[in-house]
Amino acid sequence: MPVLSRGKHRTPKSGGCFMEFASYLAGESWSDHPACTHPVLASLARMVNDCSSDDARSRLALLIPSVIGLTSSDQRVDKRVEIAVALRAGCEALPTASLERQRALAVGVLTCERNASVLDPQFAERVRPLIRTALQEAPDADRWARDFIGSVHSWSHTKFTPRTADTIIRVAVQGISEACISDPDARLYVLLDHAINDCRVLLGTRTPDRTAQLPALA
Repeated sequence: MPVLSRGKHRTPKSGGCFMEFASYLAGESWSDHPACTHPVLASLARMVNDCSSDDARSRLALLIPSVIGLTSSDQRVDKRVEIAVALRAGCEALPTASLERQRALAVGVLTCERNASVLDPQFAERVRPLIRTALQEAPDADRWARDFIGSVHSWSHTKFTPRTADTIIRVAVQGISEACISDPDARLYVLLDHAINDCRVLLGTRTPDRTAQLPALA
């Protein structure tokens, strides 16, 4: 099993992060931004890798083969994946993050919901239970986010981009890793595992034994 470490590495001799080993297994050039994985899912994997503790990071290696091939050339599918990965991160971090991060994440989750509705109403319906559950666990952040969005009229000028997704992911992963909870490493592992499964569902590559884990996107 590969020994994972934080950050970017010039060669395998100096160590490797999650996505660098994925590039190796996929037969690509050594890189933490390989073509074998959707860029937003790869962004989440890098963040989880870097924010996990040294003792827990090696367990992530079990998930490396699962991200290979999770990509699409269809722009609409690509956008669904962007939204889904950001949404998964935001929803799983909301209940445990600090108040300041909860507010930012609630805005991010509502932005994902809005853009999902514009992109594909059926897709939006599939993710809505996940959104509803997360916001119910942080009602103050939910109210604050709705008031904020209304006050700045952000729907009129907010466009969902990979950078939007990366921002939500960064706040979410940092929120989990720094939360006052007993095992943030386990939550980070579960987050990445769930996001991988979400991508499998959206890309049509899921396996039957994983289907029941995530009814929101099934």
